[in-house]
Amino acid sequence: MPRRWVTALACLAALVALACEGGTSASPRPTNDTPKPGGPGGIAALGDSISTGFASCLVLTSCERNSWSTGDGLRVRSLYRRLLDQDSAIRDRTYNHARPGARADALEGQAKAAVRDRADYVAVLIGTNDVCRGGIDAMTPVAQFRADVDRGLRVLRTGRPKARVLVVSIPDLYRLWEVGHGDPRAVRAWRRGVCPALLADATSTAPADRARRAAVRERIDAYNAQLVAACRAYGSRCRHDGGAVHKVRFTLDLLNPLDWFHPNAGGQGRLAEVTWRASGLAD
Repeated sequence: MPRRWVTALACLAALVALACEGGTSASPRPTNDTPKPGGPGGIAALGDSISTGFASCLVLTSCERNSWSTGDGLRVRSLYRRLLDQDSAIRDRTYNHARPGARADALEGQAKAAVRDRADYVAVLIGTNDVCRGGIDAMTPVAQFRADVDRGLRVLRTGRPKARVLVVSIPDLYRLWEVGHGDPRAVRAWRRGVCPALLADATSTAPADRARRAAVRERIDAYNAQLVAACRAYGSRCRHDGGAVHKVRFTLDLLNPLDWFHPNAGGQGRLAEVTWRASGLAD
């Protein structure tokens, strides 16, 4: 092949690569690399599928570039991107240890990973799966939930005592039922087993179903109260969002159109906005 053709093809490949990196669908960069020596430790996310950006890329899988906390894509102005505006030294120092399906008992292991990362900022959003893993009898007892959260936070306080920790309230899942149970698309999706404790038989008005939904709502309130108490017990390096995420009035246009449960990119952006204001990091 003539050399000028080789050169032309190489230039074309470079332009395609640049276009992909600059677009909204840029491939996510690995988030669990060994921390670079020196400089700030960056930001780590602990929690469940919400923090992995699950279903925000129109497929039912994690899409970390759209994560409200550590995302580096252009569609969501995440906590990481906002911190980067303040301190360019944290570039490429994001670590997402959240996992779909994780419950509060996973926090301890995730926190150990954040300590290994030497993270200076840690965002914690956990509790949805403690509610949604099955029926109401399968919900994590409140005392156990608190003990699981305390173990995770204890690892951070011991291993990264100067890190700033943001504990985020659990979203108002009952609100999702309120806005979605009249939409046939959402009801069909929820029948596939999405948060059955709350969303099973979503259109039923039977007393037992109404009582079940009320029990879920009360359990989320109880978990949120324990998150406040756990952060207070942690000390001055922990900040609770003051219920900011729980107060978000989610609408269907902030949810993905596959499971009508996880936030889409717009919903992730909304989470980033309210948590940033509540975090005190902009002060």
